[in-house]
Amino acid sequence: MSGARGDQDALSQVEAFARIRLLRSPNIGPVSYRQLLARFGTAVAAIEGLPELGSRGKKAYRPAPKEKIEREIEGVIASGARYLFHDQDHYPALLAEIDSAPPIITCRGNQALASEPCVAIVGARNASGAATKLAREWARELSQAGLTVVSGLARGIDGAAHEGSFPKTIGVIASGIDIAYPPQHKELQEKIATEGLLIAEQPPGTEPRGRHFPSRNRIIAGLASGTLVVEAAPRSGSLITARLAGEAGREVMAIPGSPLDPRSAGCNQLIRDGAVLVSEPQHVIELLETFTGAPRSTYRVAEDPTTFDYEELSKLEWGEAKASGDEAGAIGRLLTKAPIGVDELIRQSGAEPAMVHMVLLDLELSGELERHDDGGVSRM
Repeated sequence: MSGARGDQDALSQVEAFARIRLLRSPNIGPVSYRQLLARFGTAVAAIEGLPELGSRGKKAYRPAPKEKIEREIEGVIASGARYLFHDQDHYPALLAEIDSAPPIITCRGNQALASEPCVAIVGARNASGAATKLAREWARELSQAGLTVVSGLARGIDGAAHEGSFPKTIGVIASGIDIAYPPQHKELQEKIATEGLLIAEQPPGTEPRGRHFPSRNRIIAGLASGTLVVEAAPRSGSLITARLAGEAGREVMAIPGSPLDPRSAGCNQLIRDGAVLVSEPQHVIELLETFTGAPRSTYRVAEDPTTFDYEELSKLEWGEAKASGDEAGAIGRLLTKAPIGVDELIRQSGAEPAMVHMVLLDLELSGELERHDDGGVSRM
């Protein structure tokens, strides 16, 4: 069930089961999962400690039922997949570097592909014929140069990228490993699963929902040292992937297009905002062959400007909170429905990082906190 690392590092079946159960428990995400493992040492101990940690909520906390996890494991086995845990040797090293890396993924196919140099190719679902042809041809040339092509199995650019790079391709899906989406890519998905590599974060049987696609996009961006956007509208999932790649310190590249075509507006905007303009596959190869972790692209999403500086007020409130013993309340009061970075929360509160992380974990277990793929947190 757990995959191999070496005899001394292999997970026991009991610990592997507990890890899956921990991650599937209510209000547990990648960040809180890692914090709980760090605090308790093992998932077995974390499961035992969850009811007490979650007792501050409005109702008693219950971890995921064992029967539910047993059914999930049966589904993984039945689909010919296997689990891969965040601390196993075959877990992709670049993916492990992002803060919100999935602690557990399910895989079918050649896992070695994820350890090779990767480039993500993404773009519009309703892509133009010219862009689809371009994506297929570029993917073929990039794969022949030794790069594994990562994409999301969507219609349009994604499908063309997979077809052009096969079998050096990785498909990351927003559904369970046993669900084909979109339905018209059922054969392509199965082909990738048997000869390339198919990755899913969601449990088997999970139908894709809107909130799953940004999570899938962070995996696509995290697997690759660079993300290439072929054609995209100004507001699209492809630009989310580009943003996540930029935030992870990876290369962001875009192919320019006609200003008269709305489907090119996203790429043109990316270039204007600092993405590297590429006009032939060799440009991508040169960028990624010499990638050292310091990208040439300067694309980042600007933070929303704030009109009020909370720093002095929060320092005063923190001093009063320490005097009254309400440090947790002071931290919680800094949270709103607008996302804020954890580092910024630590700075504004003046609290010790461990205290802030503990308060956030308590709020998350009680269902009051939302964690965002960019590392921000907000009130539910």
